[in-house]
Amino acid sequence: MQSSSRENWIAAAFVGPFVIAYLVLFLYPTVRMVILTFTDAPLIGEGAWVGFKNYVRLFNDKAYLNAVWHTFYFVLLTVIPNTLLGLVFAMMVNRQKGYMQSLILAAFFLPYILPVSVVFRIWEWIMDYQFGIAQYAFDAVLGERIAVFRNKYWVMPMIAFVTIWWTIGFNVLLFIAGLRNISQDMYDASALDGAGRWKQFRYITWPLIWPVTALVLTIQLILQLKIFDQLYLLTLGGNVNNSMVLVQYIYKQAFQLNKGGYGATVAFSLFVIIVVVSVLQYQALRAKPR
Repeated sequence: MQSSSRENWIAAAFVGPFVIAYLVLFLYPTVRMVILTFTDAPLIGEGAWVGFKNYVRLFNDKAYLNAVWHTFYFVLLTVIPNTLLGLVFAMMVNRQKGYMQSLILAAFFLPYILPVSVVFRIWEWIMDYQFGIAQYAFDAVLGERIAVFRNKYWVMPMIAFVTIWWTIGFNVLLFIAGLRNISQDMYDASALDGAGRWKQFRYITWPLIWPVTALVLTIQLILQLKIFDQLYLLTLGGNVNNSMVLVQYIYKQAFQLNKGGYGATVAFSLFVIIVVVSVLQYQALRAKPR
C-alpha cells in the first residue's frame, strides 16, 4: 500500500509541471479569451458585457467572411500540393545514394531553416517589378511585367508558391523517414513476381507510407490555416481586399483598431475552425488506402 502511494507521488511529481504549464499557458488564456468574446473590451482593459453581439456581428461581417474564404483558398493552394510534391521529391531523393543523396536533401531542407524575414527578402528581390529576375520571364511569356504581390489574381497563388518552396523540405524529410522503414525485401519479392514501379508504388509504397502522409496533411492543414507572416510581409500589409486571411484580420481588429473583444471573437472562431477541420480530416484519413 505504501509502495503504491509512493509511486503515485512520483508520477504526480513528473506529470505535475506539465499540468501546471498546460493550465497556466493554455487553458487559462483560452477561458479568458472566450469570456472576452462576450465583451466590447479594448486590447488592454475591461469592457462592458455585450452577450452574443460580437458573434452576431461576426456572421454579418463581409470582411470576416472574405478572410475565411481567403484562408481556405490558401489552404487549397498549399496543403495537398505541398504534401504530394513532398512525397514525389522524397521518392526521388531516396533513390540516390551516398553524398549525392545528402547533398540533394540538404538543398531541399535549407529553405526550411531560413527565418521568414529572409524568405521575404529573397522573394521580394526575385519578384521586384523593376529589377526582379522573374520579371524577365513574365515579360518574355506574358508580354508584360507583373507586380505579383499587388495583383489580385497573382497574390495568393504566388504566396502559396513561396510557402511551398519554404516548407517542403520538412515534408521531404518526414517522407524519407517513412520510406526508409519500408523493407527492400518487399520490393525485391514484388519484382520477382513481375511488378513494375507503378504496381510497387500502388500496392507497397502508398499503403505503407499512408500514416506519414496523414501526419503531413494534418500538420500542413493546421499551419496553413494560421498563415500570416509571409503573406503580411510580402504584401507589406496591403492588398487587404484580395489577400486578408483570418490571422491578419485578428491582428487588424485587436492591434490596429483596438477592438479586443471582437478580435478575440475572430480568434475563437479560428480556433473552432482548426479543431473542426482537423477532426474531420483525421476521421477521413483513418481509412487506409487499399
